Amino acid sequence: MSNIRITKQFSFETGHALYGYDGKCRNVHGHSYKLSVTVIGKPITDSDNVKFGMVIDFGDLKKIVKSEIVDQFDHATVFNKNTPHIELAQELKSRGHHVILVGYQPTSENMVIDFAEKIQKHLPSHIQLHSLKLQETETSFAEWYASDNA
Repeated sequence: MSNIRITKQFSFETGHALYGYDGKCRNVHGHSYKLSVTVIGKPITDSDNVKFGMVIDFGDLKKIVKSEIVDQFDHATVFNKNTPHIELAQELKSRGHHVILVGYQPTSENMVIDFAEKIQKHLPSHIQLHSLKLQETETSFAEWYASDNA
C-alpha cells in the first residue's frame, strides 16, 4: 500500500512581540496565522474498520491540532518568558488577557518548531508528521519538514 500525505489547514489570531529586534516587530502586534499540517501514512485496508481507506480521519487530526495549537494560541499574546516583556505579560494577565510565555523568541520559525513537537506527541504511532507550514502574512511563512529534522 502506498504512503499518502494528507493536509488540514487551520487559522488563528495571535499577538506577539520580538524583544530586542531592530524593526517594527519589536512592538506588540498580531497576525492572522494559517497553519497547514501534513501527515503521512498508509490508508487503512481493513474493510470492517469504519475508517477504511483513510490515513487518519480529518476530524481526529483536527482534534489534535485544535487542542494543542489553535485553542491555546488563538487570541493569545505570546512573549518570550526571558525578556523584559514579562512585566507587560503580567499586567495583561492581571487584566484578564490570555498570555502565553514561551522559552523562545516567538518568531514563526520557533513557533513552527514548537507546534511540530506538540502535534507529534499526539499522533497515532502509524502516522508521521510530514510537514507544517505556518503562514504569518500573505507573503511570509515558515516551514518545518520531518525529513530536515531526522
